[in-house]
Amino acid sequence: MQAYQEALPEVHDLGAELIAISPQTPDHSLSQQEKENLSFKLLSDTKGEIAEKYNILFEVPTVIKEIYQGFGLDLTEYNAVDKWILPVPGLYIINQNGFIQFAEVEVDYTKRVGPKKIIDELKKI
Repeated sequence: MQAYQEALPEVHDLGAELIAISPQTPDHSLSQQEKENLSFKLLSDTKGEIAEKYNILFEVPTVIKEIYQGFGLDLTEYNAVDKWILPVPGLYIINQNGFIQFAEVEVDYTKRVGPKKIIDELKKI
């Protein structure tokens, strides 16, 4: 998240805003925002309604759920929802008219669109 924070001035110079959406509760999101000193908005989608509208919501497979629980992680508590659901990480650049100008979704959560790619795509708009 810090790399996105560092790119924020250039994002703003291009007339854009950066908003992150997380399945975490508002308290967990705020804690992360404060811990990482982020100045962009970090919104909560605890019920997965936004992720579902973008068709990127999935139910965590039982084998993964068991691994998470083995590490003491309970998504139902962390995300305040009674289902083990998560969004597939995605990035959307939405223009001022509400149209998606760029989209990238990656099932491997460790691979994210970097700030340079975001800035390059913003320059195309």
